[in-house]
Amino acid sequence: MSTLSENRRARFDYEILEAYEAGIELRGFEVKAVKSGRINLAGAYAIIKDNQIWLLNADIPPYQPLNTPADYDSKRTRRLLLRKSEIKSLIGRTKEKGLTLVPLKVYTKAHRIKIEIGLGKSRKKGDKRELIKKRDVEREIGRRL
Repeated sequence: MSTLSENRRARFDYEILEAYEAGIELRGFEVKAVKSGRINLAGAYAIIKDNQIWLLNADIPPYQPLNTPADYDSKRTRRLLLRKSEIKSLIGRTKEKGLTLVPLKVYTKAHRIKIEIGLGKSRKKGDKRELIKKRDVEREIGRRL
């Protein structure tokens, strides 16, 4: 399993409660671009529409710009592939508790591209400050030892 891209900001902005592994529906030239690490998850999120999960604002620039179709949109919405039971549980969880689906990382598994999406709860400003302080204390302890 090699990680192609990671959304570290999502783990800072959200408290991740559960993580799901999903497939991602891509075109052929997008697969090549993603496998070469040209995917940006910053600002990306997932929504549920018509009992399907869609990934929005994930930027996949073309692998070879001259060989890509002229009408290609690098930030188009892409469908995520999950089991029906997982989708049903996600529908209930996101509506009940006001949680958000956030992409965490993109990786390969058995020559397939997978995306890890997390069910996250937004952190308040004070919680973020606490997290930074905790990280600094742990870093200082590590230095002294």
